[in-house]
Amino acid sequence: MRRDGPYKISLQPQQCGLVGHQDGPKYGPRLVSEISLRERTPPSRAATARPPGAEGRVMEVTTMAQAAQLHAQLIKIRGDDGGGSLALGKLLAFSALSPSGNLAYARAIFDSLLAPNSYCTNTMLRAYARSPHPQEALHFFVSLRRSGLAPDPDNFTYPFLLGACGRLQARRHGRELHSLALKQGLAGDRFIQNSLIHMYASCREVDCAAAVFEGMDDRDVVSWTSIIDGAADGGRPTMALHLFEEMLGEGVVPNDATVVSVLRACADSGALGVGRRVHRIAEERALDKKANVATALIDMYAKCGCIENAEELFDHLVERDVFAWTVMISGLASHGRCRHALNLFDRMSELGVTPDERTITAVLCACRNAGWVSEGQRYFREMRRHGIKPKLQHYGCMVHLLGRAGRLDEAEEMIKSMTIEPDQVLWRALAWASNVHGDMDRAERLMNVNLLVVDSRDSGNYVLLGNIYASSKKWDKKAKVWEAMDQRGVLKPPARSKIEVNGEVHEFEAGDSGHPEAERIYTKLDEMGKKLREEGYIPKVSDVLLDMEEEEKAFQLHHHSERLAVAFGLISTSARERIFVVKNLRSCEDCHNAMKLASKIYNRQIIIRDRFLGLCTYSTELSSSTFSTCMASVWWSCPCRQLEVEHGSVVRVAFLLEFIARHLQLWLDVPDITGRFD
Repeated sequence: MRRDGPYKISLQPQQCGLVGHQDGPKYGPRLVSEISLRERTPPSRAATARPPGAEGRVMEVTTMAQAAQLHAQLIKIRGDDGGGSLALGKLLAFSALSPSGNLAYARAIFDSLLAPNSYCTNTMLRAYARSPHPQEALHFFVSLRRSGLAPDPDNFTYPFLLGACGRLQARRHGRELHSLALKQGLAGDRFIQNSLIHMYASCREVDCAAAVFEGMDDRDVVSWTSIIDGAADGGRPTMALHLFEEMLGEGVVPNDATVVSVLRACADSGALGVGRRVHRIAEERALDKKANVATALIDMYAKCGCIENAEELFDHLVERDVFAWTVMISGLASHGRCRHALNLFDRMSELGVTPDERTITAVLCACRNAGWVSEGQRYFREMRRHGIKPKLQHYGCMVHLLGRAGRLDEAEEMIKSMTIEPDQVLWRALAWASNVHGDMDRAERLMNVNLLVVDSRDSGNYVLLGNIYASSKKWDKKAKVWEAMDQRGVLKPPARSKIEVNGEVHEFEAGDSGHPEAERIYTKLDEMGKKLREEGYIPKVSDVLLDMEEEEKAFQLHHHSERLAVAFGLISTSARERIFVVKNLRSCEDCHNAMKLASKIYNRQIIIRDRFLGLCTYSTELSSSTFSTCMASVWWSCPCRQLEVEHGSVVRVAFLLEFIARHLQLWLDVPDITGRFD
């Protein structure tokens, strides 16, 4: 999820440039220059006597104009005994840390000090670390160390510096600071250890973060939250859930930050049962009323396939900030309720809530999922009206949308005309769309010119190029792609599917035989295959892009990871209980076909969430006014669409047509009529 940031840090002995608020006082530089000169030459004892209460007035300062006036007074009254130094430190803190302060002014005050103490040094480090330019904290620290002006770092210094490293994903500098803390004997300080955990986790060094955590003698809720958040954010959601269970077992009371981190892990792994338990814990401690927790709950329920629960929570919110609106819009879009998502966005705008860039991404995703090109283009154009400049994720949605519609020239022209550098995701999306629409020359050109040349270590590029060659039966070229991968040591990540049963997440790979229930799983899988064939299922062997016999291809399809997870769900859950599976890669069309029939055969709601299609819901319940479907129809000619209608007859007709198509082994090209029923 995270990668090394764009900053290149050169830790050379140099003085930092002034980095401050743009709204600082215009008179600042001239006054600061005078201050700097006068402070380096202490005034004589004949200076004017200090007025009573001058230092106490520092606490009353609320603007930079007041701060500058008081600063001038302190310079005037300061004597050789250092009078006013405490007030000067507080003025520095106000200038550096206050929202109405000016970091450049604070830096000038610091530079005027003959012997800055730890408080002033740490204040500047704190300000730089949380500024838009956290690399300045590292430059500032190194310049002071080289000059010998600053005192040795203490247990306040390291958290600020490590926080800057975390924001920059500067793992090498973080390790250097860790070593320095060890040399000073400070690495055992709890605050520093918590900061180390956060830094390593931010740099995706989850194992290093865990090592620091395991070495702690005294763990507080911040320690637990840091490691749980790091695991959840670092792609290790199962680890995060286990840590949370361990935390509760040790009697540590979670706070709102802990709950948010655990809910994110639940959302990523599809652990709905654990998520509901965390919801109850949040309610018991009145944490569910906090905006960040409420938003995380909505997001968790939506990503775990319970959009109704997400809507209920959203509807009962007393105050809705932009984050709550965004996750609700995103959740509706991922469930195929795209018109509802856009209506919600319009309602949000009517209420005067200003969208952010994530909100626009959610709106564009709704248009992408529904295939609404004109509406997507309109919302994309209107971004600037909200003061938002298009970023990579926004261009990504538009390229996906245009590509799915077959408007490949427009999609490529959009990428070429971008004002920012396009990333691999954009080119890969266009290459895949070209492959889907049969434009093999374009797909091959994009791969060889824009992707493999740029990054020869990304396995996704090789896999896509290999699939493009396989689609056109160019097996020799595909073999050369795999050979190039082997020569460069590039590994393809295995497909994995997760399912939660009784509060525990189980993970499967294709052909997996290591599960304790493997024998029962494969027995159920064979039964499922037999019943599928009885319903007229024919394996779509073209989905297996390998040069092998068709029987072998059918065998490969039958043992895909999501099918193993569904088989395990069938033997491990009660009748009529829904089955929810999360896959780390794209689910193939054949598995999509099989899951629709399996839902009918076993009378179960089956939900598959993958990286490419989002949520695919398969259900045979016709009594509901909602016909749960999937996003696969945008890429494949699948009749599954999300129809929100007032009368169930339309749904029943749609389902009947799909039923007939299954037995005729046809794919109906049903037009997108989603918007007509909203």
